[in-house]
Amino acid sequence: MKLFRFGAHEQEKPGVLTADEKMLDVSAFGEDYNEKFFASDGTSRLSEWLATHEGTCPQVPEKTRLGSCVARPSKIICIGLNYAKHAAESGAQPPAEPVVFFKATSALCGPNDQVVIPKNSVKTDWEVELAVVISQRASYVEESEAMKYVAGYALHNDYSEREFQLERGGQWVKGKSNDTFAPVGPYFVTADEVPDPHNLRLWLSLNGKTLQDSSTADMIFYIPKLISYLSHFMTLLPGDIISTGTPEGVGLGMKPPMYLKPGDVVELGIEGLGTQRQEAIAWEAR
Repeated sequence: MKLFRFGAHEQEKPGVLTADEKMLDVSAFGEDYNEKFFASDGTSRLSEWLATHEGTCPQVPEKTRLGSCVARPSKIICIGLNYAKHAAESGAQPPAEPVVFFKATSALCGPNDQVVIPKNSVKTDWEVELAVVISQRASYVEESEAMKYVAGYALHNDYSEREFQLERGGQWVKGKSNDTFAPVGPYFVTADEVPDPHNLRLWLSLNGKTLQDSSTADMIFYIPKLISYLSHFMTLLPGDIISTGTPEGVGLGMKPPMYLKPGDVVELGIEGLGTQRQEAIAWEAR
């Protein structure tokens, strides 16, 4: 299944993309795509519900705003330097263990929302990433069992303000958590539709020029390792997002470095998971 959420920011409704590409409003199902939904095998229950109710579901109008395909989770956990070539362009040795940081859930937004360059920012950067959504409570999981805890996948642009991240005290979360810095979607794609998440093309372009073009095969730590590793340090809850790192081609790694400016257009995608488009705008006091 491919699930999406649509409507005004923080007022999104649940939707389903059918096999014949119809976007259906499934508000009548009565649940959002949140922790409770994933914890109670919501995708299976929704599939069963659709079998008898699909014909009564209204279609979502074209050009309707899409929100994050997952409602605000308890955690967005990100993995740094998890692609070999990205580690190299950053001047870092491949890590011996996963590099872990958090992204504030308030950074979540829709896949085509504008990205706001933060106040006083001069180093806002892009990162196309594969996001994993957790299906059930996970603690001390063995690698051999880890994929059983995957509900599905989504596209994520892990926007980063490099000065805030690297030059303001060494806490990465500060450079990762500005509003609009976590567009997720357009779709949450159930695990059964992604036979091999470690062999997906992912790409990103800036103003029409491709800057990132790689495969999830270049990950240093694959998904089973990440889930098992994280579950030994924290309990993963249903709906939690693990963002698995970005390949080479970020602005920080260019010579000289290049960062976003107002008017820039970022487009990105992952094979089978859809595409995103964000226009960069300057922060303005409200």
